[in-house]
Amino acid sequence: MEAGKIHAPIGATGTNVPKVIFRADTKQYEPSLAAVLESSMSKALETQESVGNYLLSALSTEDRSRLRLRDVTFTLGEVLYECDERIDYAYFPTTCVVSCLYTTRDGSTAEMALAGNDGMIGIASFLGGGAVPHRAVAQIGGHALKIYAKTLQEEFARGGPFQQILLRYTQTLITQISQTAVCNRLHPLEQRLCRWLLLCHDRVNGSEILMTQELIANMVGGRRESVTVAAGHLQDTGLIHYSRGHIKILDREGLEEMVCECYKIVNDEFNRLIGVHQKSELSK
Repeated sequence: MEAGKIHAPIGATGTNVPKVIFRADTKQYEPSLAAVLESSMSKALETQESVGNYLLSALSTEDRSRLRLRDVTFTLGEVLYECDERIDYAYFPTTCVVSCLYTTRDGSTAEMALAGNDGMIGIASFLGGGAVPHRAVAQIGGHALKIYAKTLQEEFARGGPFQQILLRYTQTLITQISQTAVCNRLHPLEQRLCRWLLLCHDRVNGSEILMTQELIANMVGGRRESVTVAAGHLQDTGLIHYSRGHIKILDREGLEEMVCECYKIVNDEFNRLIGVHQKSELSK
């Protein structure tokens, strides 16, 4: 399934379009329109300081240009792929945040992991699985960069920095999934909500999060009524402002003091494997 609205391609080239054309009036060869457009897009990518995603910004301009990335937009609650659906595309979020959700037979839903500008969605496309037994849903609307699964597989097989950064990210994702399972099993709902809010805040530009009560309950593995009570307590202590479908973080330091150790473990592992220093080393 091809989710999202496609915008202008980044670094994409047509394989069957001629690079030059022959003009009969001047009897000279000139660059075709496709070649001119390709050159301008390439230059635009070269001068762009950041592509908005940690994994992609760790790559060289040449490596990124081969990925043929396309910008897509996802709205709140939009499904990127369904359970057991073949993954034709992978996504590198830039401003959106995507949750991997598992739904049981009785309809209960829980979040396994989330990804924003720190990572990607669709690791099965390069690990060889091709499909996963969970859904991927945009929990915060915004933009992402989309890549064909086949292109991703080919670039991964080349080795080098792209393969290294994807493998490191996979390790951070495994840590996040494992820690989420521990957190949902052992820690109270209020601490789980703090963890989720901090993870989202790290991946959005600003302190406001638009989210329905039902989705929040799915993310933290609780009932809507329980989430309302927990969010109300955080609001009473001045940490957040909470109203239906809208959360504003007022005191991040306070949330960090209240949250369980799971947030720090996930955050430290990301910084260890894909921090600024590691991105610099990979770019070499």
